[in-house]
Order: sequence, then structure tokens, then C-alpha cells
Amino acid sequence: MASDSSSTTSKPNKSVAAAGATIVVSRSTTQSRPVRRVLQNFLFIWLDDNFDESQDNYKKSIQHLHDISTTVTSFTDVDKCIDFLTDIHNEKVFMIVSGVLGQHIIPEIQECPQLISIYVLCHNQSTHTEWIKTIPKVKGVYTQIEPICEALQIDQRNCDQNMISISFNRIDPLFMYTQLLKEALLEIEDDDTKSIKELVDYCRLQGDVSEKTLEKIEKEYRNHTPIWWYTGPYFIYSMLNRGLRLMDVDIILKMGFFIRHLQQYITDSHRKQQSSKAAMPSKFQVFRGQGLSMDAFEKIKKTKGGLMSFNNFLSTSRNREISFETFARLAALDANIVGILFVMNIDTAICTASSTPFVNVKDIGFYDDQEEEILFSTHTIFRIDRIERIEDKHTDRLWQVNLTLASNQDDDFNKLTAHLREELHLAETGWSRLGSILVRLGEPAKAEHLCQLLLEKASSDEDKAQCNDALGTVYKYIGEYSKAITFYERAIDICMKMCPSNQLGLAESYNGIGSVYTDMGEYSKALSSHERSLEIKKIALPPNHPDLASSYNNIGAVYHNMGEYSKALSSYERSLEIKKIALPPYHPDLASSYGNIGNVYYNMGEYSKALSSYERSLEIQKIALPPNHPNWADSYNNIGLAYRDMGEYSKALSSYERALEIRKIALPPNHPDLASSYNNIGGVYRNMGEYSKALSSHERSLEIRKITLPPNHPDLAASYENIGLVYSIMGQYSKALSSYERSLEIKKTALPSNHPALADSYNNIGSMYNDMGEYSKALSSHERSLEIRKIALPPNHPSLATSYNNIGGAYHNMGEYSKALSWSERALEIRKIALPPNHPDLADPYNNIGLVYRNMGEYSKALSSYERSLEIWKIALHPNHPDLATSYLNIGSVYYSMGEYSKALSSYERSLEIQKIALPPNHPILADSYNNIGMVYRNMGEYLKALSSHERALEIKKIALPPNHPDLASSYNNIGVVYHNMGEYSKALSSYERSLEIRKIVLPPNHPDLASSYGNIGNVYYNMGEYSKALSSHERALEIQKVALPLNHPDLAASYNNIGMVYNNMGECLKALSSHERALGIKKIALLPNHPDLAYSYNNIGLVYNNMGEYSKALSSYERTLDIQNIVLPLNHPDLATSYNNIGLVYNNMGEYSKALSSYERSLEIRKIALPPNHPSLASSYNSIALVYDDMGECSKALSYYEKAQDIWKKSLPSNHPHIAPVKRNIDNVKKKM
Repeated sequence: MASDSSSTTSKPNKSVAAAGATIVVSRSTTQSRPVRRVLQNFLFIWLDDNFDESQDNYKKSIQHLHDISTTVTSFTDVDKCIDFLTDIHNEKVFMIVSGVLGQHIIPEIQECPQLISIYVLCHNQSTHTEWIKTIPKVKGVYTQIEPICEALQIDQRNCDQNMISISFNRIDPLFMYTQLLKEALLEIEDDDTKSIKELVDYCRLQGDVSEKTLEKIEKEYRNHTPIWWYTGPYFIYSMLNRGLRLMDVDIILKMGFFIRHLQQYITDSHRKQQSSKAAMPSKFQVFRGQGLSMDAFEKIKKTKGGLMSFNNFLSTSRNREISFETFARLAALDANIVGILFVMNIDTAICTASSTPFVNVKDIGFYDDQEEEILFSTHTIFRIDRIERIEDKHTDRLWQVNLTLASNQDDDFNKLTAHLREELHLAETGWSRLGSILVRLGEPAKAEHLCQLLLEKASSDEDKAQCNDALGTVYKYIGEYSKAITFYERAIDICMKMCPSNQLGLAESYNGIGSVYTDMGEYSKALSSHERSLEIKKIALPPNHPDLASSYNNIGAVYHNMGEYSKALSSYERSLEIKKIALPPYHPDLASSYGNIGNVYYNMGEYSKALSSYERSLEIQKIALPPNHPNWADSYNNIGLAYRDMGEYSKALSSYERALEIRKIALPPNHPDLASSYNNIGGVYRNMGEYSKALSSHERSLEIRKITLPPNHPDLAASYENIGLVYSIMGQYSKALSSYERSLEIKKTALPSNHPALADSYNNIGSMYNDMGEYSKALSSHERSLEIRKIALPPNHPSLATSYNNIGGAYHNMGEYSKALSWSERALEIRKIALPPNHPDLADPYNNIGLVYRNMGEYSKALSSYERSLEIWKIALHPNHPDLATSYLNIGSVYYSMGEYSKALSSYERSLEIQKIALPPNHPILADSYNNIGMVYRNMGEYLKALSSHERALEIKKIALPPNHPDLASSYNNIGVVYHNMGEYSKALSSYERSLEIRKIVLPPNHPDLASSYGNIGNVYYNMGEYSKALSSHERALEIQKVALPLNHPDLAASYNNIGMVYNNMGECLKALSSHERALGIKKIALLPNHPDLAYSYNNIGLVYNNMGEYSKALSSYERTLDIQNIVLPLNHPDLATSYNNIGLVYNNMGEYSKALSSYERSLEIRKIALPPNHPSLASSYNSIALVYDDMGECSKALSYYEKAQDIWKKSLPSNHPHIAPVKRNIDNVKKKM
């Protein structure tokens, strides 16, 4: 906030007491209370192991110190003294120490930045004169208290001079409120007699001021001028300095009357002096020497050319030498301080125009005017003109800063003040306005304290109503909603008793309650309150009064939250109409309206309209408000939001970072709005796949919120939620779940039991369980989310569609496709009602429905749904939005399942093209595209291309993701599949085992993905002929699936199928048949009657019957397979070729060679159409045909087909692949026969 010379406290090591010293664990009786408030900028500590106030010498010394208006905290214990010293943060410390202890403790404590001066008090000066020479903070060795008191008075004056609050434009938030704070303080109308007594009583209670001084004020306050008291050797100046520096509510309250008196006296004296012979010239210079902290001096340098404010009454001098030698040079002796000589150019015409009076203190101050003091009114503003070093042989920390008194005609500052004054127009008294300013400065605790104190003092009903309303606003700000409502309702009760119900104060309290209910998610109550407020305003105000626009705006906000976007838009537009009539064309409130309208368009998915509204809002703000106003940040934030959802992440990031820059300048370091900016930046980094940066931003947001907000504020829940989302994407599921659950705990404490935000938490937890493979828990969480939303939201709110969609997703993962389809279709119905026809969110349910149809084997329906999704996104989004890439990917997946690999490849490559334009080069989503392309190449038999694509995917994931992310396991798995198909079983096994290792680390012990890994490992062992190992792996996979999945989930059928394949090759045909029939039984329950997976089961059963020699049963099973495939698959799908091939095998075994040959040739025809010319499956067809010709004795034809098979396999498979050696043997055998 304001800058002064204070710095961070550092604790030294505790000292061991000097030999012979008595350690007493107590302070002296000089301070009767162990805890009290400090009223001045400094403290006095006296450390002496023999201190005893009952002894005359100590009693007299204490009295001398009291005479210079101070209280002493005394210690006889060294460690207690150090603890006390190092716990001080906001004051400077002067210390008296006995010679015996000083020699031991001073070297330990001299580095404490809060310790300014040390005075050694002893009986023998000569003993200590040498060792003190090396310690600059030791001001001398004394044998009497009187010279110490004289030196302390100088120290006090310099300390107060250095600690005046200064704020800088575009750096310190306080600067924005400089003029309004001044106005608030000067508007205060207190009972002077009562106020004087309250000040004295307060200071007496704190015990920080001498009783003699307090008695003098009580008796003589009116006998002297305010300047006399202010410049005198009393606590007044220091206490006021402290109060305004720290925005100490208690001190400002108690000294409010004095601030007003002093300002008025300066104003009156200025008028008299400037009309007399003693008038100052029209232009003159004054000087001010003081010390500044390094941080404050850096701010001066950053603000060169800009404005700064002294946030107190400003003491200056006509005498440059006194200002330089007495204050600036002296301050520079402290190694932590920069000595500053301010040279101030004053134009009396500007003083008059800007209401900045000054007074020559000569003859009216306490002292003789040796310093030629000129005292300026409070919160005087200057422009920083020049900064230059003052050459000095003793220090390099002396600088001259030239200032010019600023005119209140400064355009930027005028705009800012006018806008802020309008924001605070409802605060009718100076005190209430001060409370509002404190809230805006991010000091809600101080605002609360002030309002509570004012409420205690309030005597009239009007004041009581206003204080209750102000407290409601404070509690709303800090998220204590029940308290906020209580105080707003108290304000309403008082207003209702005061006068008729059409009074505006009543309307504002209803408005306050409405805003709290909005934050609580109780939208019907919020709407009712805002409509009541509007009714009152309609009676009390003209038809186009700006306050009616505010009510329409608030009603629009509630409709917005309810998802009733057309009503929200209508209310916001009505608000804008009124503002256009009532306000100037570039008034900031019009910018707010355009921002709100933009928000509705954003939620309606009309991003170009949203962006246009946001940019119009920013245009107005740039004209109406000064640079770096917080409202600019809001607009940049909104623009970033639109760009983010348009998929233009770099533009979004740029806008969010601009918003953060502004907020850093305009707001306190830990203001909640900075947390929002970090949160938004984290969201973009998450979308860009830069998860470590995203996590860092979200954690920074959480840090700020922990500092500024109550422990259970809903915004903390939002931060934990965002952190959970990043952990989820990073595959750190336990951390993600922990974050989501912490978020839910806070929301349960802070919000009503059916607040929509709780539904969001249950939704997130459900999604997490879904990723963890715990589908029943996921379903339970999503259902709880839906319950809340049904209570809290209108029946067709888009958020209900989200719940239906998520429940559908859980059923989908559980293999209950009909239920999944039903829930997804319900989600689509709601969104069709709630959203415009081409809203991007409509594309989501079409995608989900397409996914279900694809897994149900209804590929044409799946393709239709995915294409509808793509149509919507093409209309709603720009051509290279990442969501279009998702659509192309989904369409590719259907073509892949349909065996139309060239179309699948085309779709996947289109998806990748878009992603390369829209996303950073190593975004994990690009890895997904490379993975999908690899899968197509694998099925096309182009294994090297497949391997290359999967390895590229793995490279990206290694860069973008944590070392054990589940997606890396998927990549290793895919690479393993390619090696498996290439017959490189050891490499396949190695890849599958690496995949399993990762999954064991990051996933729960019974996650379905572990079952997949065991299944893949089992398949390799199967192909390697290690059937016992294969059986063990498949049985382990089945065990996991039985725990993780519903009883009839299709994945269990896959495991039974794999087990059956192993038993078949082990010659245990009955066990094989039993496993395959179990798989078929599950599929019949879980899938549609003609699902392709049923065909696979019939195929496997046929394979067993073939091995058992039951060829007719085998043939029947294969033909049943073919029947299903002819219904559900395209005409030339590769799977049909497999079925014809299997039928040919049976006929061949039955000796019906012509039928076998016919089937094999049909298989070959399909593969020639469906697959690339060198696909290994074509070689299999050629080999099968060759075997028939071989059995038929047609050696030349057999040789021709064997050679074709060999030629393809040599091109497409590694030289050691198991297919290569047998075909070579067959060729050799045929040649021998020939």
C-alpha cells in the first residue's frame, strides 16, 4: 500500500546474558498491560538487568522519558527483550541498554532493520567508548538520562519524518483513492467535545501516551490552534502519521475531528496569509528532507513523470540547508535507507485551483520558526519531474527529487477520481465512504471493524441503517453470506420503521440481499429481492434514472446464472438503453453494460458477438478511465476468456497477462482479483498443455486467496478445484481427488446445502473416479450432482445437461450402452431447449451419442452424430479451433472401426493439421493424433509408419507430461502392439511391461487399464507359445475386471475370449469352448443383437470346433459370424475377409477344395479393395490359396501364390517374423514336387 521506510523483520540468535546478570522473566511495571495497541511510529525499549522502577534513579529517568511523550517497555531478561524486538513490524525502535548487557547483546541485534538507535547508559563511559565505534546504530555512551532524552526527541522527529505515507500512481492502489479519502476524512461531522474526550480516553486506555500530555489536551485543547498541537512535542503528529500510514481504523476514528480542524485551519490561514503582506510569491520552492526505504525509492524511479501523493499533512521548509543536513543526510547514514531531498515547485494559482492550501507556520506553530516551515493540507499530490544523485563523500545514497505541485486538472487523475466518486455515491457520510474505500483496497477486516465501531456509536435510525447496510456489504465481500443477509435485513427493518417503503436506502438493502443470494446460488430469492428493489426505485426515481439501470443489470445477472440467457440479455439491454439516455456516451457504466451483454453472448456460445461487446466495453473504458484502471483488467480478462473458448490460446494468454499487469499496478499485492488473474492464466496454460505452468499459476492464486480471504471462502474452493483439474490431467489422481474433496469441504461450510457450486464439486469428483476406473463411485457422485442441480436450477438449465451427459459417460464406461444413450439424449434435449441452435455445447452431446453408437457397433448412426457435431462447430468456431480437430478425430475413429482406413487416415490427418496450427508443438493432444494415425497405419500393415507415429506420440508425451503419466503407459502399449504385429515379441513384451509398470504406479490396483496391460502381455506370451504365462496374465486381467467392472461388461468377455484362445492352443478344447461361450453370453446381454463383437465370439467358437474336428459346427459358427458382419459392416470391411478366410479353412479341412478356394478368393478380393497392396493380410490370403492348390496337387499355381505371399511378407515384416520361414519351406517343398 503506502510506502515508508519500514522493512522486513529478521530475527537474530538469542543472546546469552552477560556474566553476573540476573535473568528475570518479566518486564518492569512501567507497562502495566502485556498487550496494548501502539499509537505512534516508534517504541522505546530499556534493557537493564538491574532495572527497578521503585528505585529513585530509575523512577526519575522514567519521568524524564514520559516528559518527552513516550512510554517505555523495560526488560531485565535478554531473551524476552529479543523476542519482543523481533516481533515488531510496523514501528521503529529506540533502545536504551545498560553497558554491561550492551556489549554482549548489541552485536546480536544490530542488524534488526526495525532498530534505529541504541543508547548505552552506564556509570563509566570510558569502558565502552571503543567497542561502540564499530556499530553505527549506537549513538553514544551516556551517564545521565537527560542528554538521551534530547537525542531521542530528534530521533522521534526524524522517524516521523521518514515514515510519512507516500503512494504512487499506477503502483499503489491507495493512490487511486487519495482525493476520495481526503474528502471522506474532511466530511466527518463529529461532536468536538465528545471527540476530544474519546481521544483522551482511548490514549489513556492504551497506555502509550504520558498522562501529563493527556491532561493538557483535556484542559487546553481549545486554547491553542490545531497547528500548535500538530507541531508541538506531543503525540498528535506521530499518532496521526501512524493512523494514515497503516489505515488504522481506531486511530483515524479517534482523530477524525482533529484532521478536520487542522485542514480547516490551514484553509482559513492560507486565505488570510495570501491576502496579507506576508503572502508567498506566486511561484516558489520548498524543500523536504527525509529517508525512504529502498523499495519506496524504486517506486519513485518507476513513477518518474507520474504522480505521487503524501498521505498526511505535509511539512516542508523554505530552508534547503536544514532540510538537507538535518533530515536527508542524516537519514542516509542508515544502510537500509536512501536519503531524499525533495525540491518542490509550487504555483499558488494551482494551489487555489486544486484546493491545496498551505500555511506559513511562522508565529502560529509551537516552536520558533527556525526551519521556515510551510505546512500543506493533507493528501497533496505532486508530479515527479527529475531524479538525480547528490554527490557526497560519506554516502552514495543521497538523491534529489524535483517535484511540481499537480493540478487537479490532470486528465487521467480527474477521470479516475470522478469514476470512483460515482461508485461510492451511496456512502452518504465520510465514515461510510471510508469503509467502502477500505473494502476496495482489499482491507475488509478494517472495514468491518470500522463499521462495527460506527454502529456502536450510531444514534439516529438513519445512521444505524447505513451501518448495518455497510456491514452487509463487507460480509458479502468476504463470503460470510449468512451474516451479510442478517445485517441487510436489519437495515431493511430500520428503514421500514423510519419512513414509507419507497425510500432508496431500502432499495439498496434489497439489492444487497439479492446479490448475496446470487452468490449463494439461491437465484429465485435473489430475483425476488432485486425485483423488490426495482419496484421501489420505479416509484422513487424518474423513468430513466441510472439506478434503475443498475436494478435491470442485477436482474439480468440472476437470469444469467439461472441459464435463462434470453431473459438475461433482455434485462441487460434494458439497462443499457437507460444508461444511453441518462449518461454521457463514454460513461464507464456503459462499458459495464457491454461487458455484461458480452458475458451472455459468451455463455450462448456466440463468441464473436461476445468478443465484439467486450472490445466495445474496453474502448469506452480507455476513453473514460485512466490507464491501468482495474476495470480495464476486467475487460482484458473477458476478452481473454472469449479467445480461450475460441481456441486462440496465445491471444487469450496475452489478454490475461495484460489484465494481471494492470491489477498488479492498481491493486494491493494480495488482492483477490490478482488471484483471479493467476487462475485464468493457469486455465490457458492447461489448455495449451503446459501443466507445470498451469499448476504454478493456480497455486499462486491459492496463496493469495489464503492470505486475503476467510479460510472457508468459496473462492478457495475454486482454487483447489483448478489445482485438482491440472493434477487430473497430469494423471496424479490421488492428488486431484484430494484437491477436489478439499474444495467440496469448503463449499459445504460456506454455501447452502443445494448450492450449484456443490454440484460442480460432485461432478469433478465423479470425473476423477471415472478416470480412476471406479465407475460405480463415479456414477454415485454424478447422481448427487444431478440431485442438487434439479433443486437449485430451472428444469432446462444447461448444467443439468452436463449432469445427464456425465451420468451417460459413467454408464458408457460400465458397458451399459442403452442407459448411456438414454442419458446422453436427455442431455441433448435440454441443450436444444436452453441454447441457440448452433451453440458449441450442443456439439458435445452429439459427440457423446456418437461415441455410444460407435461402441454399440452402429457405425452409420455414430458417423451421423459425429458429423452433426462437426457441422455445429464449423458454424460456431473458427476454422482451426481445437474442437474441430476433436470432431475429425471422432469421425476418423468410426471409419477406423468400419475398416475404411484411408478415410480414417484422412480424418486423423485433418485433425492433426488443425492441432498443429492451434496448439503448442508439444501439446499432449498432438500425441493423441499421432497415436491414432499410428493405429491406422498398423491396421493397414504399414508397421514402420505406425511405429514412427507412436514413437512421435511418446516423444511429445515425455516432454509434456510427468514421468509416470498414464498416457505414457498408453504410448508404450501402442508401440508394443506394433512390435507384436511385426512378430518382434521380445520388444512387444518390453513395451507392454513398461506400460504396466507406469500404470501400477499411478492407477488404483484394480483399474481396468491394468487389466488391459495384463491382457496385452498375455497375447504376446500366446504368440510366443508360452501358454501357461499367457493364461496367467489373462486370468490376472479377468480378476481385475471382475472387481472393477459390472458383471456383464464387454471387457470381461474380451478376457474370457483371450483365455479361450490360450486353452485352444493348449489343446484343451472344452475349456476353450466354455470360455468362448461365456464371452458370447456376456456380449449377448451387453450388446445389440448384431454387434460386431458378437461376430468375433462366433468366430472364436468356430475356431475351437475346427480344431476339435467338428467342421459342420465350425462352419455354422463362422457363417453366423459372416451373417452379422454382412449386416453391420461395410461391404468390403477387412473383417469379412477374415470370416471368408476361416470358412475356407474349414472347407479345406473337410477336403472340399473348390469351396475352400472360392472362400479364400472372396477373402482376397475384399482385402485387395480394403488394404494397401503390401498388407501382410493379403500375403495370408495368397498363402491360404497356395495351400489349397498344394493340397490339390496343382504345384505351379501353389508356387505362384506362395511366392506372392513371400514377396509381400518380405516387404512388410521383419526378416525373423514367424511367417517368413514356413512360406520358404512350402516353396522349397513345392519345387521338389515339381
